[in-house]
Amino acid sequence: MARTLIIAEAGVNHNGRLDLALRLCDAAKESGADVVKFQTWQTEKIITRTVAQADYQAANTGRQESQFDMLKRLELSYDDFRRIKEHCDDIGIAFASTADERWSLEFLVSLGIPFIKVGSGEITNIPYLRIMGASGLPLIVSTGMAGLADVDTALTALRGAGARDITLLHCTTNYPCPMEEVNLKAMCTLRDAFRLPVGYSDHTEGVEVAVAAVALGACVIEKHFTLDRNMEGPDHRASTEPAEFRRMVGCIRNIEAALGDGRKVPSQSERKISALVLKRIVASRPIQAGERLSEENLCVKRSDSGLPASCWDLLQGKTASRSYAADEPVGL
Repeated sequence: MARTLIIAEAGVNHNGRLDLALRLCDAAKESGADVVKFQTWQTEKIITRTVAQADYQAANTGRQESQFDMLKRLELSYDDFRRIKEHCDDIGIAFASTADERWSLEFLVSLGIPFIKVGSGEITNIPYLRIMGASGLPLIVSTGMAGLADVDTALTALRGAGARDITLLHCTTNYPCPMEEVNLKAMCTLRDAFRLPVGYSDHTEGVEVAVAAVALGACVIEKHFTLDRNMEGPDHRASTEPAEFRRMVGCIRNIEAALGDGRKVPSQSERKISALVLKRIVASRPIQAGERLSEENLCVKRSDSGLPASCWDLLQGKTASRSYAADEPVGL
């Protein structure tokens, strides 16, 4: 199968600090990620000042503040992102970021991002979807909080603007996401309904769901990534630390190798073993030339030569062309 694209979703886990963002890039590279991804926005252009935090945000930050104040505290500048992109180029990992408004999108495109990530919060933002669809870049679309009708409407807007290369990510917008809300089979529903490549954006604790998603056909895995799950911030608790992320990458690469090409044929190693393990037809006792072959004088045993046991019926009732000793392979 094709290699799964593994995205370390650093998101806002830099806590508004450039030095932490650069360390996240280093850790993502060392952990085997293909891409390290952030989130880019200008707070005043995406939210009013009175919107309350989501429950998970308040619980994970331990602060009672508006979403505006939280996002302003976590915002990095465009100059910061230029530095992050340069650092990613230097260490050899792809840089990407989710733009939450059109001005940041234009900036990121100018940096040379490999794809546009459409966050779940934009799935109903038709005017912005049209702008992203017109970019000409591949699109990876998260579908948290959306039903099939919402996804269909979003795809119509993206395709109407010219988008052609689209991958859909199933996800559940909760941080961390409890197992009973994952509904991983919905990823397969997206693939079957829209005939598009699919992946999974994972907000669960642990790595098993991401690995299971690859086994079900995910071509993209996005997993929140942090240096320390105990740090203050809205997403750290639902994120994976470097050692665990590295283990997830190893598991995913093993699953890719294990999935194979889907053809049901003996493997190369099985062909060697089968010569010693699969049963063959031999004489169960001495057989005289001209004797009728039957269950009375034939049996199946492991043998390094002779007819396979699947030829049993072909020998029944035939006349022995020569004499056979006990355990000697019997032929036609």
